[in-house]
Amino acid sequence: MPVPSSFNDVGQDRQLRSFVGWVWYEREATLPRRWSQDPGTRVVLRIGSAHYYAIVWVNGVHVAEHEGGHLPFEADISKLVQSGPLSSCRITLAINNTLTPHTLPPGTIVYKTDASKYPKGYFVQNTYFDFFNYAGLHRPVLLYTTPTTYIDDITVTTGVDQDTGLVDYQIFVQGSEHFQLEVYLLDEEGKVVAQGTGSQGRLQVPNVHLWWPYLMHEHPAYLYSLEVRLTAQMAAGPVSDFYTLPVGIRTVAVTERQFLINGKPFYFHGVNKHEDADIRGKGFDWPLLVKDFNLLRWLGANAFRTSHYPYAEEVMQLCDRYGIVVIDESPGLGIMLVQSYSNVSLQHHLEVMGELVRRDKNHPSVVMWSVANEPTSFLKPAAYYFKTLIAHTKALDPSRPVTFVTNSNYEADLGAPYVDVICVNSYYSWYHDYGHMEVIQLQLATEFENWYRTYQKPIIQSEYGAETIAGFHQDPPLMFSEEYQKGLLEQYHLVLDQKRKEYVVGELIWNFADFMTDQSPQRAVGNRKGIFTRQRQPKAAAFLLRERYWKLANETGHHRSAAKSQCLENSPFAL
Repeated sequence: MPVPSSFNDVGQDRQLRSFVGWVWYEREATLPRRWSQDPGTRVVLRIGSAHYYAIVWVNGVHVAEHEGGHLPFEADISKLVQSGPLSSCRITLAINNTLTPHTLPPGTIVYKTDASKYPKGYFVQNTYFDFFNYAGLHRPVLLYTTPTTYIDDITVTTGVDQDTGLVDYQIFVQGSEHFQLEVYLLDEEGKVVAQGTGSQGRLQVPNVHLWWPYLMHEHPAYLYSLEVRLTAQMAAGPVSDFYTLPVGIRTVAVTERQFLINGKPFYFHGVNKHEDADIRGKGFDWPLLVKDFNLLRWLGANAFRTSHYPYAEEVMQLCDRYGIVVIDESPGLGIMLVQSYSNVSLQHHLEVMGELVRRDKNHPSVVMWSVANEPTSFLKPAAYYFKTLIAHTKALDPSRPVTFVTNSNYEADLGAPYVDVICVNSYYSWYHDYGHMEVIQLQLATEFENWYRTYQKPIIQSEYGAETIAGFHQDPPLMFSEEYQKGLLEQYHLVLDQKRKEYVVGELIWNFADFMTDQSPQRAVGNRKGIFTRQRQPKAAAFLLRERYWKLANETGHHRSAAKSQCLENSPFAL
């Protein structure tokens, strides 16, 4: 089984594709002699993502357990690989993709007990979300080393005082309490522009180059490099560690009517995505990722939401480099049942937000956290649940606004009082009023006005769209045709153009590309709401959105001509 990949679509076994339960991975790794013989070397096993519950052994010894996909975890395995004559280690992982009311996302196991219809012990996994529950090792599994005294974590927050950039840093060291730290901030030419010492401090950067979103500035996505150098005197001699962190200096703020980046109004015009593709499922794939970024830039998109779970770290790194703004979402979708608001569920959700913030807190592209998508936030327990969850997230990171994405009625939503930005999903003339696009403008305008009158907070149209099978054409437009998708979007845009002059601060199409779902009579081999096919080929709506997004970008005037097709420069693969 290749890693990284989902195991579901790689083989020809129908049972494996829909398998629910434990799967096993095992791999022998030969280590460099220094790793296995130098007691001053710390050896770490890092798993990028294992969906959903994972247990890890090294040389038959239990070293780690982790609940939740989409986020990394690791184990110090130094003692196991340095205690014997072998220079190899056997890594074994058991992964279970079963979802329960207390997992994120939640699900239920339903046993079919009618012996006239189902064999004994027959069960199905029910989910409350609209994408396929791919499973396996979706991201790389790595072995790496550090000294025994090492840089464990860095937290950076940034600000601006006139033309001076402010970089506040906090550095966490493990392995010793006696060490020295030197900190240097380098510009893109490698010149030191600020320096400091100690585990925390503030660096001041005169004539700062701010990190700006794509198409918002002539030179977007400027990144400095924070170099941290650790030295410590140990019994066996001096120890040193070194880490470089990309730093984008920018500010984020929210007012009653605006979302501000570096003090200027920012309008999200972008997409919702999925980590999803043929054969590999949710497995990380560099060519696919670079293709998606080329399409985003061609489209004129400046933002996306990581619907509906944290994406690979490489995705976030490219967003930093190319100025694509991110609403970073937890796997908190399908929170439908009352049981999923229990203290057990809440405690796990708090832990997941802790892991997500720790991983992504230093990415300048991340401007807002989303703790959930389309929960039953009208249920009574939702008020305490989201009040607690949002307060916890703000305590972890006071520098960013927090939201969740709702499809509840504005009068009934018990979580909305606690968010900084109202994110609303709607599918007018799709899931109701089928085919009647003439009612979209009235219904959408009314929804916006109700939300704003109630909460006086900026609003993002966080999902809208229509299912479209590429190559289906009907005029006058009929549902599932390319003409219908295009026409529906145009009706939404008429209202968005009115309301973005007031308090609407963004629009994110559902979806960037077609993606796989569970089988049902409503899904023709997956969800077809993409403006691109699953193979990344454009439908008519892609050209409509491209024209619109570049028009929106032209209102700022700080970028190269829209006529130039955008592609990735300075690619990590460029020779």
